[in-house]
Amino acid sequence: MKLQLTTVTPLSYFKSLVETDANFPLLEAAASIAQDEEPALDIQDVLATADALLVRLKRRLKFESDPLKTLSVLNQFFYKELGFASNANNFYAPENSYLNEVLRSRRGIPISLAIIWLELAQALGLQAEGVSFPGHFLVKVTMPEGLIVMDPLTGDSLGLDNLAERLAPFRPHMGATGDMDTPLGLFLQPALPRDILTRMLRNLKEIFSSQADWSRLVLVLDRLIVLNPEAMYEVRDRGLALLELGQRQRAIEDLNRYLCEAPHAADAMVVKQRLTRLEK
Repeated sequence: MKLQLTTVTPLSYFKSLVETDANFPLLEAAASIAQDEEPALDIQDVLATADALLVRLKRRLKFESDPLKTLSVLNQFFYKELGFASNANNFYAPENSYLNEVLRSRRGIPISLAIIWLELAQALGLQAEGVSFPGHFLVKVTMPEGLIVMDPLTGDSLGLDNLAERLAPFRPHMGATGDMDTPLGLFLQPALPRDILTRMLRNLKEIFSSQADWSRLVLVLDRLIVLNPEAMYEVRDRGLALLELGQRQRAIEDLNRYLCEAPHAADAMVVKQRLTRLEK
């Protein structure tokens, strides 16, 4: 009897984590993105680092049950004592999306800091959720007294006026009209873990696209396609990146798949013409 051994790759590991939305392991899945840079990275070590922070927090809170007090202790610990903050000097560095680096340096971007903060907040029993706000990822906590919306870079609470001001630059592109409060509320809906991870990966996609770093871009697109199999534009973009890498056959397969699954896409004719030239 022959034993068939299956090699676990960073992508297959990621796929196993995101197959279902039930009990979606956001922190673990987000941490695994860094394996594209460090394939040997032990994700359990990253999770253990977060667990150690939680142990320290729980010791401080002991039998504290007041959500407002719990939030105050969490923010004091996370932002003041540990010093988690924006990597303002290098905001667009890919490392800001690698949680092992964020936990080490305590510097990141809104969404990476939010993922770590949410892991702690939820483990403490807070009703905390991510908010995929335009331009800047936010977090919110539902309290008995009402809703608290926060900037995950600083822990600052954001009022309605501040939120409306942050949203204003994006309104012309959304066609938002009418009462200001109603549409603002729509932008504060909780983000699903899959959506949070998608936004995090698209940040990296934008960085690597702008740098013409095609090999790293393909790795990110591989994950985006696993995460959102219906997103055919990610398949198209991977095909175009593969072309830049000279991987002609794989590019043709992706572009054919795009045309097959999205035949009425606005750019279908352009992609078809390019594909015809490739297949000659």
